Amino acid sequence: MTSRNPRDSRLRLVRTRPLAAAPRVTDQRRAPRPAPRPPEGTPPRSALAAMARARLTGPVRVARWADAALGPGTEGGTPDGKGTLSDPTAARAARELGLSVERVRSDWDIARLAGLVEVHGADARPGWRLRAWDRDDSAVLRGWVALFDAWSLACPEPDDLEHSAVSDTVSAMPQVLSFLQLSAGPVPVEQLLDLLGQRVTELRTERCEVPYTATPDAHPSEPPTEPTASPPPEEGTAPRPVTAGEFAPLLDWALGALAGVGALELEDEGPARQATLTPLGSWAVWVKLEQICVAAQSPAGNIEQAAEDMLRGCARLRPNAARAEYQAWLAARPVGSAVAELLTAARGEDALLRGLAFDALRVVGAPAEAEVRASAAEAVLRPYALLWLAVHEGADAEDAHEVLTREEATWLWVDTAAAVADHGEGPMLVRHLESAMQPTVPQLLEEVRAVGHPRTVQVLVALAAAHPDPALARAVRRAAFQVHTGGG
Repeated sequence: MTSRNPRDSRLRLVRTRPLAAAPRVTDQRRAPRPAPRPPEGTPPRSALAAMARARLTGPVRVARWADAALGPGTEGGTPDGKGTLSDPTAARAARELGLSVERVRSDWDIARLAGLVEVHGADARPGWRLRAWDRDDSAVLRGWVALFDAWSLACPEPDDLEHSAVSDTVSAMPQVLSFLQLSAGPVPVEQLLDLLGQRVTELRTERCEVPYTATPDAHPSEPPTEPTASPPPEEGTAPRPVTAGEFAPLLDWALGALAGVGALELEDEGPARQATLTPLGSWAVWVKLEQICVAAQSPAGNIEQAAEDMLRGCARLRPNAARAEYQAWLAARPVGSAVAELLTAARGEDALLRGLAFDALRVVGAPAEAEVRASAAEAVLRPYALLWLAVHEGADAEDAHEVLTREEATWLWVDTAAAVADHGEGPMLVRHLESAMQPTVPQLLEEVRAVGHPRTVQVLVALAAAHPDPALARAVRRAAFQVHTGGG
């Protein structure tokens, strides 16, 4: 073999490893923050878990019935394509459990919100929390916190309430709950109503809402004109404050829903109604506040950053430190908007951010499944989405790459190589060559040219510049030139 011919260099077959799992250089001199302690009087975790188990006895019972009666090897239930109980299945559960159909449906919905039942596409299956329910206090508390986060879904609002006002109430309730937690005792509902009105007014001021009124100068005999926007308020002025009568029904609904999931207790006796957080509710609110405080004290200060800037700030952190940053960033945002922002960052040109965005989505877990599944239709996100879904559905992280076709795996190899070329060093790119699934360099180059990744030329040029073998480097440069010129 002469130096003009590419050597048939054999590549070692190694398991692919996500770029985020590679060791990163970071400054570890900062002393770790000691684990915070909950407020005095908070019951131990075992006692809190016992309270959560008692609160979720009904949903656990229905979830276990479904696991036994509708699992593999049984007649199964009637699918409806939504992961909900069909009418025949709900009626069968009611007969066998001695409950009403409405109670069965309510417990099933709560089981889904608590993660006892997981919905994958059109199928519902037992969640890992159900398997660990009797032996793992952490699983129980995570399940109850998931239900607490979804309190507005566990008890939907009445039909006669305005949708925009309901949204404002849901957005304002974290501040109301924080006030209850800091008060550490009963608080009059009238005081909470004042606080809710102030917070909603602040939210509407931030959105710069302009009230709409009819045109005042229309002649009585003329037909009414379309409503027109009032002139913008002068700078420094605020919209009309929210009155107590507007939000009293909404606060009643919110407090009732939170009481329904076990987060607070309402005292209706006496001249003044009062609300008090339960030990579970007080602990959950404290956990949320602590997560936000940790994020505010983090070295990178990622809590106020957009997703793309947050991911860049986490790029040089080790996996555990990055995961903590993701958790803090997510804790300060609604799940839906956070998932959308992460996927938008993943669609960008920086391949490193693409991998990190899906690492952050793993922290989100089940609430991100629908959006990740939809993103699998996009070529640039498909390999990452398929790996995410495989791990989410129980596949081992080391074996998840088996769900990818050869073409998808090659596309992912090029995309990861682009991230290494942009943010890593030459030796790291050479080591990345060993993770390719193709057994020889000529075969790898042939399939890389065919996969059509937009960064193929830059990756091959960078690899040729970094590789110590002159003959292999020449072959890689020749492949890069052929891709650039459109040659075979």
